[in-house]
Amino acid sequence: MLHTMRWFGPHDPVSLFDIRQAGCAGVVTALHQLPVGAVWPVEEIRRRQQLIEADNATHSPLHWAVVESLPVHEDIKKGRPSRAAYIANYQQSLRNLAACGIRTVCYNFMPVLDWSRTSLRYQLPDGSLALRFVWQDFALFDLCILRRPGAEADYEPEVATAARAQFEKMSSAQIAELTNTVLLGLPGSEEAFELAGFQALLDEYASIDSLALRQNLYHFIREVGPVAEEVGINLCIHPDDPPYPLLGLPRVVSTEADLAQLLAAYDAPANGLTFCTGSLGVRPDNDLAGVVRRFGSRIHFVHLRATKREENPRNFHEADHLTGDVDMYAVVRELVLEEQRRARTGEGNAPLPMRPDHGHQMLDDLKKKTYPGYSAIGRLRGLAELRGLEYGIRHALATEAHLAARLTADTTLATR
Repeated sequence: MLHTMRWFGPHDPVSLFDIRQAGCAGVVTALHQLPVGAVWPVEEIRRRQQLIEADNATHSPLHWAVVESLPVHEDIKKGRPSRAAYIANYQQSLRNLAACGIRTVCYNFMPVLDWSRTSLRYQLPDGSLALRFVWQDFALFDLCILRRPGAEADYEPEVATAARAQFEKMSSAQIAELTNTVLLGLPGSEEAFELAGFQALLDEYASIDSLALRQNLYHFIREVGPVAEEVGINLCIHPDDPPYPLLGLPRVVSTEADLAQLLAAYDAPANGLTFCTGSLGVRPDNDLAGVVRRFGSRIHFVHLRATKREENPRNFHEADHLTGDVDMYAVVRELVLEEQRRARTGEGNAPLPMRPDHGHQMLDDLKKKTYPGYSAIGRLRGLAELRGLEYGIRHALATEAHLAARLTADTTLATR
């Protein structure tokens, strides 16, 4: 696979030299400074490419391998009349990215919030810090802090009762920390949503159920897909994180059935997937290795991380990359086989761009300010483990093929 890391631009505490030294050849980034819905100008795209490639003549080369993300404006998700203008902007951004040689664009269709957690500093037994989601804590925010109308119906009675009892014992500092964590903005952003206006954002989805959101997604991909196909860009949607509804908002990219419906809605290679084992792996009903087998040709970008479900299966934390509930061996083996299939058939987009998704805050990074999930050392550890796993799988497959060829040859000789 093409090993990459996410980089949030010049203000990222993790430098391009850090990414080089981790063993990456590709950078995953975006023009975070531009407002959502604006056209990405060619000059801005080239400026970012030049920044990434500035030291290529004297050091290990890096290139901008994947856009993550080209965000989808909320008016598109809500199906408002103004979506036509934002879709036109999106189409032009795709043309501009293609003109600069960028061929892989990741996006998501989660309403209002991006990924959601209730703790950014969950301490693991080894002392490192991980991201965590606790259903009762989220209920506490929803019922006692946000006080969303109708929220009671979304939680089991015992969870709601326990959340209220927990709230009564919390300090103002604890309440503020949970609020800020839930309302964290897009990854790489210094900004978060404000509690005072957050309910109004949710209210705008009051008449949008899962069917309506799904249809708005399909409308979007049918509009931008042909442009992507025309200019040679692979679009790849990121699954919902967590993969179930939150705050009364529908989510429609959570299961294998959701993926199948989306791919069928515009059945072309340009309409593809960001295969995120962490997001899909939170649900025990998602067969991750099977998803690769069934949809491998439509996977354009890979996020590898493992989550660990806790006693309440709605609770999970980010585990080490090779532990948790994800059978990483089975997943990586299927991805390697998919790459080999593409090589045999002459299909493009091989090797697959892959990044180690999230990482524990550990060692010296415990003393530094980092973007949640995106510290350098934790991702370096994850990439090293994944690279070793990939190497071992490739070696084993080559050995199997060699032995099978020898067996075939010996059998042929024996029958002569």
